[in-house]
Amino acid sequence: MKVLNLQCNVGHGFEGWFGSEDDFQSQLARGLVECPLCGDKQVGKLPSAPRLNLGAQKPAGKPETPKQDVMTTPDQALQAAWLKLVRHVMANTEDVGTKFAEEARKIHYGETEERGIRGQATAEEAQALLEEGVGVLPLPIPDALKGPLQ
Repeated sequence: MKVLNLQCNVGHGFEGWFGSEDDFQSQLARGLVECPLCGDKQVGKLPSAPRLNLGAQKPAGKPETPKQDVMTTPDQALQAAWLKLVRHVMANTEDVGTKFAEEARKIHYGETEERGIRGQATAEEAQALLEEGVGVLPLPIPDALKGPLQ
């Protein structure tokens, strides 16, 4: 199994697991590799050093001072928090698809029960909802999170 550090054109870093380099290249060529944050399919490998676990013990002596994990940056912490938020929204809302504006109005005006919904709306529909006092918030959800995760 090959674990690769990947990055999309927007600059989001993420990890990908592949059976081999050929497997990675094949999936990339077929458009199967995409950024889990924004869905960008323009993905490249970042340089990485192999980690070899040979079972050697550390020499006795001065205890090693803990180092900050170089793989955890503020950007990655923000990405992780954003993904957690998106997963929460996905788990706790009903997908009403392209009928979002219509369903949001029904809820706002008391024509149907109040509940959390998500769906698609055009910029014009979202603006009209806001002008009517209907609270909406655009939240781009990557395609990878819309289906079951493996």
